[in-house]
Amino acid sequence: MSNIKEKVAECLVRAGSTFRVDQKEAYRKAIADEANAQLCWVMQQVLDNAMVAEERRSPLCDDTGIPHLFLEVGPNRSVTGELLEQIKEGVALGLRQLPGRPMAIKGDDYARIDQSGGLNEDSGALMPSPVLIKPVKEDVLRLTVLMLGGGPAIRGITQRVFHKHSVDVVIEEIVNRAKEGVSKLGCSPCVLAVGIGRSQFEATSLMMEAMVYGDFSKQSDFENRITEKVNEANIGPLGLGGKHSVLVTFAKVGPQRASGVRIVALRPCCCFEPRRASVEL
Repeated sequence: MSNIKEKVAECLVRAGSTFRVDQKEAYRKAIADEANAQLCWVMQQVLDNAMVAEERRSPLCDDTGIPHLFLEVGPNRSVTGELLEQIKEGVALGLRQLPGRPMAIKGDDYARIDQSGGLNEDSGALMPSPVLIKPVKEDVLRLTVLMLGGGPAIRGITQRVFHKHSVDVVIEEIVNRAKEGVSKLGCSPCVLAVGIGRSQFEATSLMMEAMVYGDFSKQSDFENRITEKVNEANIGPLGLGGKHSVLVTFAKVGPQRASGVRIVALRPCCCFEPRRASVEL
């Protein structure tokens, strides 16, 4: 089990400090496609920062993020309380190694809400989000760590959309809300993460799954339509204008109910997100 703890810690450090190959390539492609030198400079700075962070194994951003955990479980694998405890301990170890920014608030419910209890100086005291567990056909026990920052959480929304029996209507609603979120985010170009489900919980879970499986080099027609329409808003990197407000959209549509509404969770991820890494346990 100690090996699991170490694997989780290393995975968290990678998630918080490293751009994946497809993520780097998306930036290079956007830079090559951009005619405005100022906007190219902004995106190049993001990419250069990522390369330095990877080399030094240091955080991609001062907001080092809250660990969100996604566990894939194959048909011949099992999840025990002991395993979950080892994962939790591995997260704490990884936060200390990254290091994560101390963000854990001390105290009871009231103190944590109003922040009167003060901050815990131990980076490892930051609790991860509840673990999402997904059964898969592949015979694996795979953990994905997402380090999710505060800015996108502030600009994210989960709301109902009256679909009017039209996918176009749903896309337009997502685009309109995304334009507002991206324009206020500041840390763009961004990635849009979208989940569409039957409840707030399901939609948010699907949004997280979209971030786990999203690939910058592979976009569905649904995802491309959202990306292209938001980019028409001319928000651009750091809000300076241009056609690269959004690099890609990661979307996951789940089961739907016979109803006039669809529940949509939307997160405008910052220029460093999704900060993600996976490890087989």
